[in-house]
Amino acid sequence: MWAGNPVATKAGLDDAGPLRLGWLRFAIGGLVVLIYAVATRQSFRIQRHEWVPLALLGTLFTVQLAFMNIGQDFSTAGHAVVVTSTFPLWTGVFAHFFVPGDRMSRSRTFGTLVAYSGVVAVFYRGFADSSSDFLLGDLLLLGSAVLLGGRQVYLSQLGQGIAQHKLLIAQGVFGVSTFVIASLIFESDEPFVITTRLVVALFYTGVLIAGLAFIGQTWLLRRYLPSRVTVISLSQPIFGVLLSWWILGESVGGELYLGAALVVAGSALAQRRAKRKN
Repeated sequence: MWAGNPVATKAGLDDAGPLRLGWLRFAIGGLVVLIYAVATRQSFRIQRHEWVPLALLGTLFTVQLAFMNIGQDFSTAGHAVVVTSTFPLWTGVFAHFFVPGDRMSRSRTFGTLVAYSGVVAVFYRGFADSSSDFLLGDLLLLGSAVLLGGRQVYLSQLGQGIAQHKLLIAQGVFGVSTFVIASLIFESDEPFVITTRLVVALFYTGVLIAGLAFIGQTWLLRRYLPSRVTVISLSQPIFGVLLSWWILGESVGGELYLGAALVVAGSALAQRRAKRKN
């Protein structure tokens, strides 16, 4: 499911600007979370000590998603899948410093470097063609991956004391309000056409990812070490590249094959060795 997220986002960008697409996705995902919270009879009262952490989480989430949507507007879905798939590695780096018992070993560091070399391979196209916006798009996507890795660790820490639905709703509220204002300012002249493709893209990115997948991921992060949770993303580059070719008809160059293989191999090495040690 996560592998298809950049593909669905790229498809939706044909009919809506990145900021407008972002707040529509947040609104739909927030509605799913709200229904879940009501169905499970959760309390919506925010304690005094929760306001600042939730505000920081919402800000981090908003900036990370802005980098991702705008970056994808300049790059391809295939590139977005591979570059964004490095977030488990950044999660491991952040967890090393902030999560007790979740530290980087030498072999894990080596695996991380192997995976990063895959990102360098993907960036080859942007460096080779200085007239294109690929480099800018890929850099924004890489920034999004770094922030996403940090957000996983922060979510894991906050989840020990703040209810899951509050964490998700805070992200949605910040995302919708910020993106609506930014869209009105910067996208007043951007085309917006309601098409079947846009509806499907919003259903996928809103209901399935920002709604159901976020609920499942937050539940996991409350119960397991963040670097262990992100190991499930190892297959994302392979499925994502295939989906971008099959659904969007994007050309799959050699740098994507190489990059995806290095990201998967390096990530698997880092996680496997660390798991043995623990």
